[in-house]
Amino acid sequence: MSQYNQNRVVEEEINLREELEKFLNYWPWFVISAMVFIALAIVYLKITVPVYNTVATIIIEDEDSKSPSSDLAAFADLGILDGLGTNSIENELGILRSKRMMMNAVSALNINVQYFNPNDFRESEIYGNVPFSIEILQLNERSLNTMAEEENNLFDLSLKGNTIFLELAEGGKVSKGKLGNPIVLDFGKIIVTKNTAFEPELLEGYENSILVKFSPIEAVVLNYRDKLGVSLVDDKSTLIQLQLDDHLRSKSEDLLDQLIYEYNKEAILDKNLVARNTAKFIDERLNIINSELDSVEGGKAEFKEDNQLTDIQAESEIFIENASDYKREQQELGTQLELINAIISYIQKDSETDLLPANLGIEGQAINEQIQQFNELVLERNRILRGSTKQNPIVIKLNSRINEVKGNIRSSLQQTRSNLKIAERDLNRQMNSIGSEILSIPSKEREFRGIERQQNIKEALYIFLLQKREENSLSLAVAAPKAKIVDSAYSSNQPVSPKPKIILLAALILGMLLPFMVIYLKNLLNNKVRNRADLERASKEIPIVGEVPRIRKGDQQIIEPNSDRSVLAEAFRILHTNLQYLLASNGDKKTGVKIFITSTVKGEGKTFAAFNLAVTLANTGKRVIVVGADLRNPQLQRYEAEAKNMLGVSDYLVNEKHDLSQLMHQSKLNKNLYLLSSGSIPPNPAELWRLDKAAVLFSELEAKFDYVIVDTAPSMLVADTFLINKHADLTLYMVRAGYTEKKLQNFALDAKRDGKLHDVGFVLNDVELANFGYGNKYGYSYGVEEESFWQKLKNKAVFW
Repeated sequence: MSQYNQNRVVEEEINLREELEKFLNYWPWFVISAMVFIALAIVYLKITVPVYNTVATIIIEDEDSKSPSSDLAAFADLGILDGLGTNSIENELGILRSKRMMMNAVSALNINVQYFNPNDFRESEIYGNVPFSIEILQLNERSLNTMAEEENNLFDLSLKGNTIFLELAEGGKVSKGKLGNPIVLDFGKIIVTKNTAFEPELLEGYENSILVKFSPIEAVVLNYRDKLGVSLVDDKSTLIQLQLDDHLRSKSEDLLDQLIYEYNKEAILDKNLVARNTAKFIDERLNIINSELDSVEGGKAEFKEDNQLTDIQAESEIFIENASDYKREQQELGTQLELINAIISYIQKDSETDLLPANLGIEGQAINEQIQQFNELVLERNRILRGSTKQNPIVIKLNSRINEVKGNIRSSLQQTRSNLKIAERDLNRQMNSIGSEILSIPSKEREFRGIERQQNIKEALYIFLLQKREENSLSLAVAAPKAKIVDSAYSSNQPVSPKPKIILLAALILGMLLPFMVIYLKNLLNNKVRNRADLERASKEIPIVGEVPRIRKGDQQIIEPNSDRSVLAEAFRILHTNLQYLLASNGDKKTGVKIFITSTVKGEGKTFAAFNLAVTLANTGKRVIVVGADLRNPQLQRYEAEAKNMLGVSDYLVNEKHDLSQLMHQSKLNKNLYLLSSGSIPPNPAELWRLDKAAVLFSELEAKFDYVIVDTAPSMLVADTFLINKHADLTLYMVRAGYTEKKLQNFALDAKRDGKLHDVGFVLNDVELANFGYGNKYGYSYGVEEESFWQKLKNKAVFW
C-alpha cells in the first residue's frame, strides 16, 4: 500500500473515532434516556388494553356446481334452487361487509350496551360474565346521539336491595326502579334483570355496582364494520375469511358467528321466496283443474246413464288402436296449451316483485332459461332494494332488464302457443283423414271418447301439479344454508396489539435515538469551537500551546500560590512548559520575555489567562509583571480591586513626568508578581500606542522583570494590539470553547499571514472536562478525586 493510502486510512480511522467520541462522551444520557423510554413502554403496556385477532372461515356453496346425485337433484326441474348460485363472489363479500348485516348482528347481540368494571384502573370492558342484563324497550336515537356526542352516556348502575339506581358517571340526574320493571331514562326506556349465570368471584372488586354505557347502534355498527375484514382465502375458490380485531375475544367471536348466521338466514329466506311463489301458483291451478275435472267426470257419468252404455272400450277397441297415436299427441298438445295459457294469464296479472313459476313442464329450453333469468334478476333487485332505494341506478337498470326479459317471455309463450295451435290443427286434419274409418262408430261413441279425452287431459294435469306441490314442499323443508362454516370464530392467544417485544425494542431504539439526535443536531448547528480537535482542524499553522478547563460556579478563579494542585493549576503549568519549548525554538532568551495575550473579541478570557499565567510563573520564583494594555476596557480590577484607581499605562504614555517604577504595584497574590494597570481611559488609545514612548515602556519592563505578561485589547475590534505586537516575544491568542465562533479563527490566521501578529500560539479556554486534553478519557487528574457517576452526569447537564 502506498504512503498516501496508508495516511488516508489512518486519517479516516481517526475521524471516525472522533465522531464516535462526540457521542460516547455523553454515554450517561444514553443510559438514562433508554431507561426512561423503557419505563414508559412498560407503563404503556400495563395501562393499554390488549387487542386480539378473531378469525372465522366459511365457504359459499355454489348451487350451479352441485352434483346431480345429491338429495336435491330430484327437485332441479322445479327451478327452486336456480337463480341462487354464486353469480359473483364479490357480491357475497359485499353483502358480508354491508351495514345491514352488521346492524342485524349488533342488534341481535345487544352489544350497543357495554359494561365496565369500575374497580379496574383501566375501566376495562367486561362481556358475558356481567351481573345485570339490560334490554332496551324504547329508544330515542336522536337523544342518545346527543348524549354520546357530549360523552354523557356512561351510567353507574348499582343495586340496593331490590332497587336499581342509574346515575350519570359525570354526576347529575339519578334514575331508579325495580328489578324487572321498566326504567325511564332521557333517551328511552330500559328493563334491568339479574344475570343468573353471573360469577362474582371472576369479576375483581365487584361490589354490587357496575358502569354501563349506552351507545347509538349506528355508531357501534360503523365502528365494527370498519374493523371487519372480509377476504378470499384463494382467488380460485369461494372460501372466505372474516377477521375482527377487538379487546374482547369472546365478544368478537360471538359477533362473527352471529354475522354468519344472519347471512345464512337471509340467503335461506331468498331461496324460499321462489318456492313460496311456486306453491301459490300450483295451489291456484289445482283448484281450477279440480273443478274442471269434476265437471268432466260428472258429464261422463251422465252420458253413460243417459245412453245406457257399459263396455264401450271393447266395442271400439279396433278404432282406438288405430287412432291411439293421434290421441296421445292431442293429449300432449292440450297439456302444453293449458300450461302456456296458465303462464300467460299469470304474467298478465302478477306484480313487479312476483317471481314466475319455473320448470312446470313446458317444452322448450329457451322459455325455461328465460324464466330462470327473470327470477334471478328479480331476486338480485330485491336484495339491493333492502339497502337502497328505487332511484338507485343499479335498481333502475335491473328494472329495465326485468321488463325486457318479461317481454321476451311473453313473446316466446305467445309464439309457442301459436305453434301448438298450428300443430293441433294439423293433427285434427290427420284425424279427419281417418274419418271414413270411424263413420261406422255411433255418434254416442264419438261423444263419449271426446268426454273421456277431456277427462284424461285434466286428470294428467292434476296429477302432475300434485307431484310438483309435494316436491316444492320438500324443497322448503330441506333448505340448506348458503355459507358452510369451515372454522367457527376463534381468537389468537397472543394480542396483536400492543406487542411487548416490539414496544420494548422501539422504546430502546427511541431512547438511544433521542440523545443521539439531540447531540447530532447540537453538533450540526453548533458554530462554536468546542475542543482541541475543532481548533486543530481550523488551523495547522498556529500551534496550540495550552488548554484551560472550565471553572465551575463557586470555584476559585485564580491559582493559589505554591500549593495549588487543581486541574486549573496543572493546565497553566502545562502551558508554562509548552511556552518554554516555544521560546526555545525562537531563541534562547532567559529574561525579559514579553508575552502578549489577545483574542478575537472580548469575553474570551484574556485577563483571566494573563493573571493565572503570571501567578504560575511567579510561583517558580520569577519576577513577573502583568500589564493592562487594553486602554479602552480595563479588566485587571476583576482580580486586583485596587487597580481601578491606580495610574497606569495611559498615564505613563501621556505624561512625561511619570516614573514607571512608581506606577508598578506589588500584587497581593504573590510577592514576585507586580501589576501595571491600564490607568485612566484615554480618548485616543491607538494614538498613544503609536508614540515612541511605547517602545521605551516595554524596554524598561523587559529590563526589570523576567516575564512581562501583557493583557491586550481584542484584535478584531480595535487596532491597538497590532500596533504593539512588534514588541512581543510570544503572542498567546485566546479562544474560548463554546463562545468563539469557528469562522473567527480565520482572523487569527490572516493576521499571522499578514505579519500583524507573530510567534502566535493558541490557548483554548473554558474547555469542558469531557473535552479537556484528548477527551479526558484516561480518567487522571492530578490532585483531583475521581468523579462519581452522578457528578459526571451533573457536569453533562449543560449538554441539554
